[in-house]
Amino acid sequence: MTQASWSQLLRPPAGPVDLTAVDPRATPGFTGKKADGQAALLALEPTITDLQERLYAHGRTDGQRRLLLVTQGMDTSGKGGTMRKTVGLMDPQGVVIKAFGAPTDTEKRRGFLWRIRQALPPGGKVGVFDRSHYEDVLVARVRSLASKATIERRYDAINEFEQELAESGCVVVKVMLHISRDEQKARLAERLDNPTKYWKYNPKDIDDRKLWDDFQHAYEIALERCNTDTAPWHVIPADRKWYRNLAVAHLLVEHLEGMGLSWPPADFDIEAEKARLAVS
Repeated sequence: MTQASWSQLLRPPAGPVDLTAVDPRATPGFTGKKADGQAALLALEPTITDLQERLYAHGRTDGQRRLLLVTQGMDTSGKGGTMRKTVGLMDPQGVVIKAFGAPTDTEKRRGFLWRIRQALPPGGKVGVFDRSHYEDVLVARVRSLASKATIERRYDAINEFEQELAESGCVVVKVMLHISRDEQKARLAERLDNPTKYWKYNPKDIDDRKLWDDFQHAYEIALERCNTDTAPWHVIPADRKWYRNLAVAHLLVEHLEGMGLSWPPADFDIEAEKARLAVS
């Protein structure tokens, strides 16, 4: 691995973003093969476990620090796989996962960030969003579900919202799982060829493929407009599943370490409790 952090390697530079310049099969920060990457992911488990437990203990003592992992990507890019392989390294009692579908009529009336706020993790927890508030500037833009003026206002609203989260003690880790059109086609074909994966297949995915370039452009705009120092974006090459999982794991480790959490001190007389235990 290079000396640069994973956050530095995977964050798009300031200014316009060109996703065609990012190779979806690249493995920035890692020179090994698939087996090496899978082993490296498992080797991170003790570190992730320790860091997550520190965060959980912090929350149990009324601390408000928390982490929110936002995952975005085209269908089959691996949001679910990331949950299983990377987030799955964590203790599930300290993780809150929310998958966002199309908003209900009630949610639409309350504003696009209302349902997001209801799903935020409490202190001490790791929250994971499978899709997020970014759907309201991605799908909404491509499918003209809102006016251009409304979508423009949403970028600023998102930046203000994520700044608010940071100021309240929430670390926001945003990942765009960058898959190629050919790889998506191969994964969709696999679902159609395997009866155990029929349930994953959605005929609407083929319709979205016709809008591939429009979605890529919508992502480029969101990556540019909402790539703040408070809540930067990270573009994860996702054609290689093992690399995708490893990269997200390293990002989680870096951001959890960045919290600098220590173990909460005892709020009781340790020696007295030892004495009580001895005679119990």
